[in-house]
Amino acid sequence: MAAWSPSVGIGSFSLHNGITRTWKFPSPRFFTGKNRIKLGSETLIVTRKRFLGDLGTSALQSYQLSKICASRTSVELQDQVSTRRAQVYDPKKVTSYLFRTKSGALVKVKVEKKREKYSIMVHVSSLELSGDDKSRLVMVWGVYRSDSSCFLPLDFENSSQDSHTHTTETPFVKSSSSELMLGLEFDGKESPFFLSFHLKLVSGKDPDGQEILTHRDTDFCVPVGFTAGHPLPLGLSSGPDDDTWNFAFFSRNSTSVVLCLYDDSTTDKPALELDLDPYVNRTGDVWHASVDNTWDFVRYGYRCKEMAQSEEDEDVEAQPVALDPYATVIDKSFSQKFLGSLLKTPSFDWGEDVSPNIPLEKLIVYRLNVKGFTQHKSSKLPSNVTGTFSGVAEKVNHLKTLGINAVLLEPIFSFSEQKGPYFPVHFFSPMDMYGPSNGFESAVKSMKEMVKKLHSQGIEVLLEVVFTHTADSGALRGIDDSSYYYKGRANDLDSKSYLNCNYPVVQQLILESLRYWVTEFHIDGFCFINASSLLRGVHGEQLSRPPLVEAIAFDPLLAETKLIADCWDPLEMMPKEVRFPHWKRWAELNTRYCQNIRNFMRGKGVLSDLATRICGSGDIFTDGRGPAFSFNYISRNSGLSLVDLVSFSGPELASELSWNCGEEGATNKSAVLQRRLKQIRNFLFIQYISLGIPVLNMGDECGISTKGSPLLESRKSFDWNMIASAFGTQITQFISFMTSVRARRHDVFQRRNFLKPENIAWYANDQTTPNWEDPACKFLALGIRAEAEEEETASLVEPTEPKKSSDLFIGFNASDHPESVILPSLSDGSKWRRLVDTALPFPGFFSVEGETVVAQEQMQQLVVYEMKPYSCTLFETISSTA
Repeated sequence: MAAWSPSVGIGSFSLHNGITRTWKFPSPRFFTGKNRIKLGSETLIVTRKRFLGDLGTSALQSYQLSKICASRTSVELQDQVSTRRAQVYDPKKVTSYLFRTKSGALVKVKVEKKREKYSIMVHVSSLELSGDDKSRLVMVWGVYRSDSSCFLPLDFENSSQDSHTHTTETPFVKSSSSELMLGLEFDGKESPFFLSFHLKLVSGKDPDGQEILTHRDTDFCVPVGFTAGHPLPLGLSSGPDDDTWNFAFFSRNSTSVVLCLYDDSTTDKPALELDLDPYVNRTGDVWHASVDNTWDFVRYGYRCKEMAQSEEDEDVEAQPVALDPYATVIDKSFSQKFLGSLLKTPSFDWGEDVSPNIPLEKLIVYRLNVKGFTQHKSSKLPSNVTGTFSGVAEKVNHLKTLGINAVLLEPIFSFSEQKGPYFPVHFFSPMDMYGPSNGFESAVKSMKEMVKKLHSQGIEVLLEVVFTHTADSGALRGIDDSSYYYKGRANDLDSKSYLNCNYPVVQQLILESLRYWVTEFHIDGFCFINASSLLRGVHGEQLSRPPLVEAIAFDPLLAETKLIADCWDPLEMMPKEVRFPHWKRWAELNTRYCQNIRNFMRGKGVLSDLATRICGSGDIFTDGRGPAFSFNYISRNSGLSLVDLVSFSGPELASELSWNCGEEGATNKSAVLQRRLKQIRNFLFIQYISLGIPVLNMGDECGISTKGSPLLESRKSFDWNMIASAFGTQITQFISFMTSVRARRHDVFQRRNFLKPENIAWYANDQTTPNWEDPACKFLALGIRAEAEEEETASLVEPTEPKKSSDLFIGFNASDHPESVILPSLSDGSKWRRLVDTALPFPGFFSVEGETVVAQEQMQQLVVYEMKPYSCTLFETISSTA
């Protein structure tokens, strides 16, 4: 592409190598004019000219050139033209370019749109012709689109064109101001294209002519039918009157960028390709162009060639067409490749939608996969609704039954269907399969309707987002790999398609994406998958103060959103423990909570770990945050489901910290089944009485199993028939009950601050001090004294609730034998009532009213309660008259 290298333009948009700006150019946009200027009777009219076809794009043969005017205007007529121009000149219609030759001559080019035509005036000043009668200045010019080295052939009647180079020679005439000038006129339907030319000084002594180029030894080059455009904002934007498209695309290391425009969806071949000039259409590291939107183009993309590629590979057309990272509306090509769409995002009536803005400590989170939640035929939804955002909205009553007030959606960004949702290809659009018609437009509308409905029911919408890596192919690959990825910086990261998140352009992309989802989709928060990788510097080093994490924490448009760091790595399928910087804004998905609770329940943990997790993980969150910043989970979408956690524990599942309760896999043994059921109740009980935010995983309420497979792809769709099963009924009711307990005793379980030490008492079964670090000790009891009213946190309970709270006693027995536990003695006038005992049969193992427990002997005031093996209990004090 070096044969006809475009030249440098001088103006408000391009300043290079010491060239000074001589005037401020008007905004490079085009309008149809109402006045036409006739250049005079001496103008040579060359008719029936058209482009015969772009050598690189046969689809351009339909764009025909109707007329080119080569002006030979007399001095008198030129004065007349200048006078009329002063009367009708509209700076919005004119774009000017100024060039300098090696000899110091100035070449000024004005491109003006007149109705449906483009007029190009070329003025040359400070160039002296010799006294020879045959001395003249000629412009040798051609036009191109997709390849600056290949001019388009022209069909013509009254002009001479070189059949080999496809260039045309047009002479200049002298104006009254001694300037040499020349005019060309093109039919507007032929745009957009580039006009490339050089000058030739012909004389009697040198009939072949002396070639005149720019001071950079390049041809002069100006865009016609489009302008340089603007470098900001990145992505696709429209002009103030919606009459132009502005394309802005970051690529620091590309030596060539071609804008590819498509006019239909039945072919992968672009209808038009514009080889952007590196001097006119580039500012810093951003390539940009503004194109009239009167054309019927529907999609766009870019071809890029990086300087790091071999010299032998000079064919830009061999490069794949890349998706604009900032495209907010995308579409699929004929071969199912993602491309940017030139269609506007349809308007949506949000009505009076407002975020529930639930305080962090009040959240009850339900993690779900959009497709898997309603894809199963048992959902009894229409076929075009199953597995979509609309399907989630239809099942809002189930979420309300569980007491859920926030849903956490697994990644919904457009992703690789081969790799799954944790390998995105784009960051500004929902996956098309989640729309009722499997299209991007329907996905956008369906998602907004879902958010609006969930908000109306008091449910927030949180998104899992993946910004640390992409799919291996597509996504940002081929745009500027050495900027977006760890190419050449950290080989272990580059091989896994890790994004260089703290590199400035990637940081900007991530921030813009988050802002877009908040403003356009009313999203309430984000959970950042593989968050530990957000702490890597541009060379892969660990940062104590990563700029991206800090920027997200203080971004004003994200100020009201929940920010959650999840250090699970989809590439390695394991969570990583890091000290995550937070600025009192970032919460964390608590991996240690999951591990310690699982260990205790299988009889291998220590009591100190259990106590720390129940009380809000003070070892992690006493750094200026509090227990509300701990998102507590037992199971997640990867790894074993809750029912499999108590059913499978083979050697290959050692990292899952599971226990099969006596027999591997499916069984008919009643004792094993009862033990498993108790363990499931225990897990849920501990999760809901722990300080922090409980995160329930989709399907755990009805016992969905993967038959012991921890792989993400083994997860099954939600079977709605299982909700009505005996297991589904009791677990669903138990979760609903525990949610109500958390809300009623918000002073204990929904706190921003940790419990005060003086209000907590820990007991062994005989009320002695527990052996905290003895693995053989598998019983722990906790007494919580209600805090004074002025110390309580703000409440959302009904006004009829009593203001004075009561004491609580909680017991945990992970041993295989019963434990007799002594409840704390009470002052006269109060007694203990049992709210939960996970060892009892359904429906008696939990009760809203509770069952009063009394001392076995009237002379003794101590209450002794026998806890069965593998069970948990919850007691609350009430007055004796209650």
